Amino acid sequence: MAELKDILYKVSLTAAYGDMNVSVTGVTSDSRQVQPGYVFVAVRGTQTDGHQFITKAVELGASAVVCETLPETIYEKTTFVTVKDSAQSLGIIAANFSGNPSQKLKLVGVTGTNGKTTVATLLYKLFGALGYRCGLISTVDYRIIDQVLPSTHTTPDPVQLNALQKQMVDAGCTYAFMEVSSHAIHQERIAGLHFTGAIFTNITHDHLDYHKTFENYIKAKKKFFDDLPVGSFSLVNADDKRGMVMLQNTRAKKCSFGLKKMVDYKGKIISNTIHGLEMEIDGKTVWFKMIGDFNAYNLLAVYGAAVLLDQPGDQVLTVLSSLHGAAGRFELVSPGAKITTIVDYAHTPDALKNVLETIRAIRSGNEQIITVVGCGGNRDKTKRPLMGAIAVRYSDKVVLTSDNPRDEDPMAIIHQMQEGIGPSDKRKTLVIADREEAIKTACLMANANDIVLVAGKGHETYQEIQGVKHPFDDREVVGRMVKLIAN
Repeated sequence: MAELKDILYKVSLTAAYGDMNVSVTGVTSDSRQVQPGYVFVAVRGTQTDGHQFITKAVELGASAVVCETLPETIYEKTTFVTVKDSAQSLGIIAANFSGNPSQKLKLVGVTGTNGKTTVATLLYKLFGALGYRCGLISTVDYRIIDQVLPSTHTTPDPVQLNALQKQMVDAGCTYAFMEVSSHAIHQERIAGLHFTGAIFTNITHDHLDYHKTFENYIKAKKKFFDDLPVGSFSLVNADDKRGMVMLQNTRAKKCSFGLKKMVDYKGKIISNTIHGLEMEIDGKTVWFKMIGDFNAYNLLAVYGAAVLLDQPGDQVLTVLSSLHGAAGRFELVSPGAKITTIVDYAHTPDALKNVLETIRAIRSGNEQIITVVGCGGNRDKTKRPLMGAIAVRYSDKVVLTSDNPRDEDPMAIIHQMQEGIGPSDKRKTLVIADREEAIKTACLMANANDIVLVAGKGHETYQEIQGVKHPFDDREVVGRMVKLIAN
């Protein structure tokens, strides 16, 4: 319960009509969720405009409506407030209503095309092992200390985001680590949050279905750093050519990590095998359970952030050496089996290339690399030929299959992937639209010691087809096949 005038603190108002002392029992931008006493914020979304549902919100008992444009009818018993930007206002209002929980936490956001989940998850595990109560908001799940909640979005809407952080504060958390997607930045879902620090992993081809141009995608990521408060830190991958761009206008402390350039937190890869990664970080040699160059960057990001959060470097490295990454990120399924099977979330051209390059680098002999890959429906179509081209370039055999086709025809998506495959490479590709059959076929094609990569879905436990989510877990299907082969 709060008063309207209090939860409008720091909101850019243009006009107000009605009682500003009215009591508020909840906040929402979804008219279907309105209950008596709620504030309804009319947000112009990508699919619908919340201004169309103001009347419905009033009929359901909204005590106040926040909007950019007043409706034709002003209801006497309802307070109306107009603002410059409803989406931004929603974030500030949600934060105020929840008691600004992000100000009571050391909140660190992680953005970038690849690596967000691994970095956020490792930070959560690291600080938990160091004795702190922590929260996590990630693509895989949301965590409040040991409580696990299902993830709905990489970055939830402002109301859910602040409610989650309030739960963290109430549970005694002092740190929270969250993924910050480009959609969330552009849609102002993180407005009103106070970040202690921000991490940039990398930026590559993705989400152009939403942002339309790569330049817009970069601008969305950069806005996160531009908006950081004085006293926070910004930590970027200097080996990514857009890394230093993120720092151009930030008021935060500027820091960098990398393997190649002069940076604040530098690493060097000593050895990289299927069993782990040996690195030198700040002059200390450490062995990690994680694999690949991309994880070397993830580990450096985590190390740098932890030191910036005043944790002792030696202790950080000791704990990091014992940790595994996030579920479905270069995850070895059934280690020690006849064939090596890896499940990875790689669903962008760069992520797939990184994973396949890593596998090629760590294989010890002439093992075949067999890749199972598809592309999601209702998403960036321009990356589909690139995904096909990368798969055949770095693999010995490729099985093109369905990912989450959503509302599209799976075979139409596969045909678009095939556009990136030259005539000479088509001989090493198979097309099996049924994902389970594709995984089974790849495993049966493999000889002893061969490596099967199942890419694209990672941790997901469903396959979305025509609006329905069917139970499906790459790791479970792979595990069954490995056992079958063993017998």
